[in-house]
Amino acid sequence: MNGPGRHPRATSAAEPRETAAEPYYQPLADEVALFGAAHAARVPVLLKGPTGCGKTRFVEYMAWRLARPLVTVACHDDLTASDLVGRYLVVNQETVWVDGPLARAVRAGALCYLDEIVEARKDTTVVIHPLADARRILPMEKRGEQLAAPDEFMLILSYNPGYQSVLKEMKASTRQRFVAIEFGYPSPELEARIVAHEGGVDDATAERLVRLGGMTRNLKGNGLDEGASTRLLVHAAKLIALGVAPRVACEGAITQALSDDADMLAAVGELARAVF
Repeated sequence: MNGPGRHPRATSAAEPRETAAEPYYQPLADEVALFGAAHAARVPVLLKGPTGCGKTRFVEYMAWRLARPLVTVACHDDLTASDLVGRYLVVNQETVWVDGPLARAVRAGALCYLDEIVEARKDTTVVIHPLADARRILPMEKRGEQLAAPDEFMLILSYNPGYQSVLKEMKASTRQRFVAIEFGYPSPELEARIVAHEGGVDDATAERLVRLGGMTRNLKGNGLDEGASTRLLVHAAKLIALGVAPRVACEGAITQALSDDADMLAAVGELARAVF
């Protein structure tokens, strides 16, 4: 396994770019060691947790730590197997093959992160199965090729169990190919440090934002699908750091982002006014 401290390339759909610095990440438990061991063992990883709790930042941090390129794919209902693997396109009156992001990741020995995998079509997720077991191959049926993954390649999936439904439940045949790491929101003390660092506010303001976030999370299942994520708290902190009044910042970054229901907007607004 590569040691920490080297800078990998973060690969977008267009051109690779160098990671300028170590991504800021505060470990919650043993996830760094578990992920590193899974990479060394060539075992794929499934990240489970609510939106905005740090799953994507964790993957970015581990790509930096392992000194590997990172390819990220935001999954959605229209994502096809060809979008991931590749397709033939006509370029300058010639038919050429163009790799999709998954194929590019395999060839580069990259970390490939499929974010919110349950949003993808069921027939799309089947294409990852041969990559996620002992075969470690990517079938490219249109080319009549099987692309073997190098040891450095790693497949990472994420999803939010709180939004699971019968239609979007992950199949056991997919789940049981992965080592699973569960994420939650940090402890209030750690979350306040994260909000202060990422949002650029003082400790007292960060602590108030975290207190507000905790209050909204207590409303989950009682009018809210999800409480305020760490990401939303950081958004509010950034606005406050730029001079926006705390109540106004909370209204825009937290209250309005959580719901469109008038009663819930009023309830969350009251919580914000109580904290600030």
